[in-house]
Amino acid sequence: MHWQGRRVLVTGATGFIGGHLARRLAELGAEVHPAGRRQADLRDADAAARLVRQVAPDVVFHLAAQVDGARDPGVVRPTLDGNLVATVNLLDAVVRSGCRVVLAGSSEEPRPGNGHCPPPSPYAMAKAAASGYAELYRRLWDLPYTIVRPTMVYGPGQRDTSKVVPYVTLALLRGATPRLTSGAKPVDWVYVEDVAEAFALAGASERAVGAALDVGTGTTVPVREAVGLLYRIVGEESEPPFGSAPDRPLDVPQAADPGPARELLGWEARVRLEEGLRRTVAWFSALRA
Repeated sequence: MHWQGRRVLVTGATGFIGGHLARRLAELGAEVHPAGRRQADLRDADAAARLVRQVAPDVVFHLAAQVDGARDPGVVRPTLDGNLVATVNLLDAVVRSGCRVVLAGSSEEPRPGNGHCPPPSPYAMAKAAASGYAELYRRLWDLPYTIVRPTMVYGPGQRDTSKVVPYVTLALLRGATPRLTSGAKPVDWVYVEDVAEAFALAGASERAVGAALDVGTGTTVPVREAVGLLYRIVGEESEPPFGSAPDRPLDVPQAADPGPARELLGWEARVRLEEGLRRTVAWFSALRA
């Protein structure tokens, strides 16, 4: 992928996907400059401009985000500031510097894979607006961008217990009973190392400039089936208490269309769900040892 010696800025590098991406780029020979909130609060336009100016990157990977899929009025402002305002600030800094940017989008944005369904959450709405601004910057000022839209990412290092895999895994390892929705939602599960590889490929592909690419397997497995796999891997013999928590409103299936990523990047998901869940459980088990 020709990363040797190239300067890259990874925002959100202390996060789940960002951490995996920063490590992968370093393995490929890139000069990686990781940035978390302590390095720069991207909600501040001056801070975003200063960060890009100081690093002088060839490519910026923007993964910093306010991740909260709640359907609650209280998350509108934080997700607006953390996902839209921060992204526009970064786009403005990047277009002035002349470098390239790869943005982390959301599979809940309107796209062919979900029938162009309207964003179902404040988080998805902010992400969709950020994608629109990226395209505006390309059309007006020739900003070379690519958007990577992962589906349901899971794997080692995911500590956010609002996500089902770490939540259920940690509950079972502690001997606790998780509260579960009906588990009926079909989900396109994609392993975090596969996602990091997709980002790295997107940042190196000239063919992907101006593209918004789904990153997922293209197949769905219901939440209840994935939870059942976690129960078996951990060795828990009780039945998962599906229906003990309400389903989230406006949830829709989010299957990826992996064709464009395969065509433009040569990427496809490699780690199957059961193997990925086994690796994840092993990571959490070692963390508790």
